[in-house]
Amino acid sequence: MNTAPLMPKATAVWLVENTSLTFDQIASFCKLHPLEVKGIADGEVASGIKGHDPITSGQLTREEIASCEKNQSRQLQLAQSKVRLPEAPRKRGARYTPLSRRQDRPNAILWLIRNHPELKDAQIMRLAGTTKSTLQAIRNRTHWNSAALVAADPVTLGLCSQIDLDFEVNRAAKDRPHQVEAAPVDGLMPAEATTRRHEEARTEEDVFGAPSPRAPEEEEVDVDSVFASLKGLRTKE
Repeated sequence: MNTAPLMPKATAVWLVENTSLTFDQIASFCKLHPLEVKGIADGEVASGIKGHDPITSGQLTREEIASCEKNQSRQLQLAQSKVRLPEAPRKRGARYTPLSRRQDRPNAILWLIRNHPELKDAQIMRLAGTTKSTLQAIRNRTHWNSAALVAADPVTLGLCSQIDLDFEVNRAAKDRPHQVEAAPVDGLMPAEATTRRHEEARTEEDVFGAPSPRAPEEEEVDVDSVFASLKGLRTKE
């Protein structure tokens, strides 16, 4: 069955005024009742509606209209559009979880809580298709089956797609505040503290440190007296 044209009443007004098609042909094409088309022709129906040309909009051709005017038993056929209109996006409703997988939702919730603590409760509820009371019970370990729960990836369980999971994780990462700068490792001071110029360092001694005390100079040794003492020792022997 053919679909109705755009603005069926306005199209019917134009066809009544500009063609010799029968009321039945126009009614069948515009998906109206023949008596309604007759009322349009008599001026009792759609008196304030301006006619819409289906030829200009590409819904009919002149050849199709002429052929149906010659043969009153033939019905008008919508012309195939050369332009493909994109499908209207489906409104995203509540996620439906099959009965066979509903028992896996607590395991998926536990996995999301452990592996992605940055996710908000609303995000986990969207991914796992759960309620806030169940989520809070698992988070607080008050769920009736907490001891037997085993964390499982919701993508592997088929509760959500990898695209949805990545989208929610990236979204939570953008909303998460920046982490505080980590403490120095192994007791090392941060680079800012070591490279910062101290205001109190004004003199060369403050910058490079005090010079180390010099060792006292050794007295000069008299070589002749040393040899004389050695000769004295030999003569005694």
